[in-house]
Amino acid sequence: MSNSTIKLEGVYPIVATPFTEKGEVDESSLRELIRFQLEAGVNGLALFGNASEMYTLLDREREQIAEIVSDEVKGRVPLVFGSGHTGLEGAVQLSKWAQKAGADALMVLPPYMVKPDGKRMTEYFEAIARAVDIPIMLQDAPIASGVAIPVATMIKLAEECDNITYVKVEAPPTTVKISEVLERSEGRLTVFGGLNGMYYYEELCRGAVGIMPACEFPDLCVEIFRLFQSGERAAARALFYRVLPFIRIGTIAGYAMGVHKEVLKAGGVIQSAYVRNPNAPIDDTLRSEVFETLTDLDPLVLRWRQRSKAR
Repeated sequence: MSNSTIKLEGVYPIVATPFTEKGEVDESSLRELIRFQLEAGVNGLALFGNASEMYTLLDREREQIAEIVSDEVKGRVPLVFGSGHTGLEGAVQLSKWAQKAGADALMVLPPYMVKPDGKRMTEYFEAIARAVDIPIMLQDAPIASGVAIPVATMIKLAEECDNITYVKVEAPPTTVKISEVLERSEGRLTVFGGLNGMYYYEELCRGAVGIMPACEFPDLCVEIFRLFQSGERAAARALFYRVLPFIRIGTIAGYAMGVHKEVLKAGGVIQSAYVRNPNAPIDDTLRSEVFETLTDLDPLVLRWRQRSKAR
């Protein structure tokens, strides 16, 4: 896949990191998870995002995950690697590694420990852009990182760095910011939505070209995108509003990773719902609430075990 001509659009789920009950990366579950995504018809995959529990991963685990995913995907869809870091040097090193490890594009958070001023933020992203020659997606996710990227900074970076061409807007109100980015960037920036798809339909209406949600409901996201792209907006809107209660329950702070994994485990996609500290496992009450939101949706994930046996 040519990095210079790659065009990202559609559904790019953030791949969860399956762990064993002992807390180690579970290779067989990760391979099954990738097969599940590809079967659902995703347009691409994103690794090492917040929904991957990337902040808990060791360097050797990143290498292991990248190798496994690349082996399963075999170039069929683009891979976007998260490579944000707490400092400039770490982000540059991680970004260089990601390109060598098979990333077709990078998704980059701003520094998220010490909050950068405008000059430091600009220098950080410019250094990453100089270090690689694949597309860069600015990840504007202040709820997760504590740092918002001003639109003016996005425009300046896109003007000065040819490979900064995407933004993942997760700063509420996402719809308003998406419109501002698109209007002010004059075609230099392409926008994806995030926040697990909370405003997916409205973001598409505003000009977003895709979504990067959690990875347990890819088929539903793909169908919403297909309907929207084919001009069936009423059907896309209706399906989105049916899925929205499930999307919403997958954003509960501290428990969201547990929600995603419990659903994947229930369908037989992964073997354990283990989450790493500081995430918390969900209890029986929350688990019941989660599956109640899936009533009448018939997602592929809950049919996966039966489907896999038939293969």
